[in-house]
Amino acid sequence: MATLSIEPLTKQAFAPFGDVVETEGAIPLSINQGYASRFNELANIDVAAEGGQVNISWFVASVRPAPVAIRLMERHPLGSQLFMPLNGVDWLVVVCMDPRNAASYRAFAATGHQGVNYARNCWHHPLLVRKEASPFLVVDRKGEGNNLEEYWLDETMQLDLMPDHRSGA
Repeated sequence: MATLSIEPLTKQAFAPFGDVVETEGAIPLSINQGYASRFNELANIDVAAEGGQVNISWFVASVRPAPVAIRLMERHPLGSQLFMPLNGVDWLVVVCMDPRNAASYRAFAATGHQGVNYARNCWHHPLLVRKEASPFLVVDRKGEGNNLEEYWLDETMQLDLMPDHRSGA
């Protein structure tokens, strides 16, 4: 069984899989008579396929035991899926180009101030958190059509993810 290494989440490294949602490097627009800042165009929400609509929801995730067993990957063929942590706690992101190709897997350490927007058809692992009862704002697709495809890894492909809580990775 292979162990997947974890790298910092950056816009450049994550670009093949979607958007990193953060205000770092974004230019704010002053609004509300100067009492608020607005950061526009942080992610490409892509949900209109087959008449889909935007769905905004709230997830509360539990911590998985370490090492995290990477046994399932999923993707959404009809729309993107955005996750934004609401508790400021670091979390983990696992993606791949092809779930049958171990070399295509990447793991990222996201800060509690970074979200991700998985592009349509991006293979990703379900939500991985580091703190129990972690809340996330989720923006994805609702509507007709099958917008979930799952791939279960066979025994030869199974990966473990060993978060290092000391280093934050």
